[in-house]
Amino acid sequence: MVFVKRQKGETEDRLIARFKKKVLSEKILIDYRERERYKSPSERRKEKKYRIEHLRELEKKRSY
Repeated sequence: MVFVKRQKGETEDRLIARFKKKVLSEKILIDYRERERYKSPSERRKEKKYRIEHLRELEKKRSY
């Protein structure tokens, strides 16, 4: 759970920005989206395999 206290002299916009940054850094939204729907073990393996292949493709492009 993320807690953000308002600092002295801080605007509401800045407070919201800090909150969003903290949520992104702790990967709360990503975790929520993954748990939103049940994924079978085979589906998880396929995603993992795709992610690895995608990273390899990116590395090939970077090495040129």
